[in-house]
Amino acid sequence: MRAAALYSATGALLLTTLSAAPAGGVPDTFGAPAGVALAAARAAEKGVAFGACPDTRDLPAGMQCGTVTVPLDYARPNGRQITLTVSRMRATHRDPHNSKRRVPRQGSLVFNPGGPGGSGLYFPVIGTLPEWKRIGAAYDLVGYDPRGVGRSAPLSCQDPKQFFKGPSPAPVHPSASYKQERVAEAKAYARGCARRAGSALAHYNSLNNARDLDVLRAALGEEKLTFMGASYGTYFGAVYATLFPSHVRRMVFDAAVNPAPEKIWYRNNLDQSVAFESRWTDFREWVARHDRVYGLGRTADAVLRSYERARARLAAEPAGGKVGPGQLQGAFLQAGYYDDVWPHRARALSEYLKGHPEELVEQAGPVAGAEAAAENSTAVYTAVECNDASWPTDFRTWDRDNTRLARVAPFETWDNVWANLPCAYWPAPRQKPLDVRTGPGELPATLILAAERDAAAPYDGALEMHRRLTGSVLVTERDSGTHGIGGGSNRCVNSHLDAYLLEGRLPVRRAACAPHTEPRPADGSAEPANRTVRPAL
Repeated sequence: MRAAALYSATGALLLTTLSAAPAGGVPDTFGAPAGVALAAARAAEKGVAFGACPDTRDLPAGMQCGTVTVPLDYARPNGRQITLTVSRMRATHRDPHNSKRRVPRQGSLVFNPGGPGGSGLYFPVIGTLPEWKRIGAAYDLVGYDPRGVGRSAPLSCQDPKQFFKGPSPAPVHPSASYKQERVAEAKAYARGCARRAGSALAHYNSLNNARDLDVLRAALGEEKLTFMGASYGTYFGAVYATLFPSHVRRMVFDAAVNPAPEKIWYRNNLDQSVAFESRWTDFREWVARHDRVYGLGRTADAVLRSYERARARLAAEPAGGKVGPGQLQGAFLQAGYYDDVWPHRARALSEYLKGHPEELVEQAGPVAGAEAAAENSTAVYTAVECNDASWPTDFRTWDRDNTRLARVAPFETWDNVWANLPCAYWPAPRQKPLDVRTGPGELPATLILAAERDAAAPYDGALEMHRRLTGSVLVTERDSGTHGIGGGSNRCVNSHLDAYLLEGRLPVRRAACAPHTEPRPADGSAEPANRTVRPAL
């Protein structure tokens, strides 16, 4: 199972990496390095008292949880403290290919799924899957909720009961009046974040996520960190590598985000909208090749007309009273992340147009009971992205840039704007993004994994990450767009991942793998476990 897909397998929220902005802002708080050292020393002395997890209903035997204490503000390490909830599955020591061989433990492998706002608490469950058993034999698999997420001093910006709004519109070319409605909503949302979080709001950022990771490393008793980050996890992982290169043992960057300071985060967002348009075309071309199954059109343009017909019908009468054009957009955005949902989205669209809306309502409607988790992840996402860098503060800049972009990339452009627009009116101080880079000999060799047609983390980001982290090696899955490929269905990719994590062995230079097999048309079986994906990166 691929690294990005593992969030769905374990029930964790999956998110993407997002938007970008001009360089600028204010420097990070003075004095933080000493605060990190003090917090790490305290954590190393205390350790993690692992025990039963808070909710054990769906967890395998052996899953343990504990907490790690970190300062809210590293410049004031003796001030307010928050706790991060951590999970672990101990190394099994069992070689899946040779039951008589005992595999020596190599330490802890810490994983972050991205977001910002994604929970990694259920990551250790991945060790039960065949693709991860070799890694799970050698490593304690460690996940955690980053600051603000889930059980780690959760952040909230609005009443969760108000989070799922539907049915909702999603105009491809919004009117001036609609834009002003969204501006008002963005301003209100930013005010809500400030009101609920108070002065703590400024401390949810990528620099602190990287610092928390070093405290977690110390608490686990690891002299050096072995880490795998996906999506946004690659960005603050790279921040960690820049701040603490001597603390790194091995690092994997899966679905790498462009870490260039001038891209964080507004400009990355523009690049992402372009990439989603290409991936949306890939999906429609696949549907067209299977027209005998779905009947949605023999060309990508014909499939688009079917989709637009569904949008118009949903605008006039929402499906099940829950699914309007906005919910349709959100469901099909997932097809830009993962091709394993293609058969299920195509089937739902086909059935809806035939007068059977049940599958579309199931796939696109709000998930009962998920309101609080979805609101929380959105709040953390917004806070981290807005705090990390300067953003345009005049809506006319957003309007100009995205009106132009929507002419050539209409599928995701405006949804990306609405997801990130609170950053234009953000009440907390902005930071200046760290210049992520390492020189020769500063950092051990690291592994970067990337799909060539990844929309959420466009491939140029992996190339930039590779240039900035001296000694890194890039492995590319050609002609594929899955967001996160490590531990997935591609054996070539997995062989590189296993060789690196288990033996410290990397290709001499950049390597490429053929794409994984395309999905087959749906046979009516259930789609992969539900993923919650933020509609912007």
